[in-house]
Amino acid sequence: MSAISPTLQNQQSSGSKEESASKVSARAKSILIADDSATIRRLIRTLLQWQTGCEICGEAVDGVDAIEKAKKLKPDLILLDLSMPRMNGAEAASILKDQMPGVRIILFTMYSEWFGDTLASALGVDIVLSKPDGMGKLVESVEGLLSF
Repeated sequence: MSAISPTLQNQQSSGSKEESASKVSARAKSILIADDSATIRRLIRTLLQWQTGCEICGEAVDGVDAIEKAKKLKPDLILLDLSMPRMNGAEAASILKDQMPGVRIILFTMYSEWFGDTLASALGVDIVLSKPDGMGKLVESVEGLLSF
């Protein structure tokens, strides 16, 4: 067995401290996913973690849940479904943007044709995406909004 010299131990330990500090400063962007379908939430979570490296900080089942979790988790981006129980994504987006003006919001819905740019902007939604357009478009939009 060979002993590690004190100088080498110091270099190794200081290197790991520097690496830890750089990892903290380069924090992954965080996303809150709100959709009433557990299957859709799981699919989006897996895709965004794999494709973007973002941290999925939480999931919500409706607009009320999304607002409560967003206050606690302070995500960089919130992905909202339009059609959810208790409070829909459009109502939640308006409240969220009022309470958290810096948060980015994507409305990911089957009903994107109902939203024009003027309505989306008035609600505080940055991008409206159609679910039938696919997950590739979602990944592109997330990366664009979070400036990867």
